[in-house]
Amino acid sequence: VLGVPTSYQALILAIKHKIPITTLEEHSILDLAIDGADQIDSELNLIKGMGGALAREKIVASASKKLVIVADESKKVKVLGEGNHPVPIEALPFAAPLVMLKIKQIGGKPIIREGTNKVGPVITDNGNVIIDALLGRIHKPTELEQKLRSLPGVVETGLFTKMTHIAYIGRYPNVEKLVRKN
Repeated sequence: VLGVPTSYQALILAIKHKIPITTLEEHSILDLAIDGADQIDSELNLIKGMGGALAREKIVASASKKLVIVADESKKVKVLGEGNHPVPIEALPFAAPLVMLKIKQIGGKPIIREGTNKVGPVITDNGNVIIDALLGRIHKPTELEQKLRSLPGVVETGLFTKMTHIAYIGRYPNVEKLVRKN
């Protein structure tokens, strides 16, 4: 078993705990990706990216034959965006003002994610900024994902639609298994 770390932090942890790692250059098709989610709906659509590695996580998920999500029951929602949960968007720093304007034009409230214990924005491992977009309840996540990805300067969004094959939701004292229908 080899792992493909999606962040510098994951790489350091893998090395520390002696988990064998590889790269997409060595293994461009992966058998399995296992990850968490910030929100998950009954159709297995996700919001991810509160940890800041959304672009790399989506690349690894796309390279995988099967994506399995593991989450606790607090992450399962009826509709993505519930509780005013933002959609993280990774954007080129140069384009951030334009991306924020475009998000406002579609009715969202964009906020550049600020670092803790530092001055300035969070910078991803790719050298980009994260814009947390408050977009309300998302009834058509695939359409919204496409709309956001079409904005010039957007690298990736935290909406993961039609990607998850299986999700395990921890719900004391059991685990709920959700399987994609199509």
